[in-house]
Amino acid sequence: MPSPVRQSPERLVSVGDADLCVTTFGDRRHPAIVLPCTARLFWEDSWCEQLADAGRFVLRYDIRDTGRSTAYPTGSPGYTLRDLVADLIGLLDALDLPRAQLVGYSLAGWICQLAALDHPDRVSALALINTRPAAPGPIDPDLPEHADRVMAFFKRTAPPDWSDRAAVIDYRVEQARVLAGTHGFDEPTARLHATRMVDRTTDMSASVLNLAYVDSGDRWRERLGEITAPTLVVHGTDDPFFPYGNGLALAREIPGAELLPLDGIGHELPAITWDRVRTALVAQQPDS
Repeated sequence: MPSPVRQSPERLVSVGDADLCVTTFGDRRHPAIVLPCTARLFWEDSWCEQLADAGRFVLRYDIRDTGRSTAYPTGSPGYTLRDLVADLIGLLDALDLPRAQLVGYSLAGWICQLAALDHPDRVSALALINTRPAAPGPIDPDLPEHADRVMAFFKRTAPPDWSDRAAVIDYRVEQARVLAGTHGFDEPTARLHATRMVDRTTDMSASVLNLAYVDSGDRWRERLGEITAPTLVVHGTDDPFFPYGNGLALAREIPGAELLPLDGIGHELPAITWDRVRTALVAQQPDS
């Protein structure tokens, strides 16, 4: 029988000039796995518990401008993309974790790629889920851009009044609908996730919009060949936000990377994918 998973209470950890909201799961004697995300509750408790049951010490946290971490005025984030990388490494220091497996979903995949490039001694393994090797701005001509249905949504749908809880929840549900793949859209689950996110986020406007204003610094795609950590690239074949060709590029350009396609999955990680993804993550690094 697996030992009971121990979940810590949420707490704020000061890293540099930011306070980051952190929760841990499992036994800290086990190999560490870090889950940064632009919406921390994307990583549900049950997902983190399953990783802990599989023998991992899970560190889940809100990056700046998300959840209960430090928030900034909309349009004026007080940090750069490299600051977000420094936050991740600072959390490892704060928790006395010499190395960790990094799992970056979507925009958080940029943080994890840069951490693996700039701090290779701190990264035991790397998993990149539904992300791409380029930051906001003009995309490389060989990489597929956002699908037409995504661009149409943002052009035809006015942003909500960010102070109107119900309107923001509805907006996030419709956004999730557009990002879903051909496997189908689960509206009740999407509404539950949107509600939880809105209810624990300090500033929804900043959370949704500020990453578009962040200074990304120098390009890093040309450096992907320097990554030495064992790398898993997981990508939905029907991802309309960062289409599948972005995952193919990462898998091709990172030495020895393994590609795990998720057939019919969009820009999402529904529960039907968890067993496959968790098995692949656990297989990336030894148990001790």
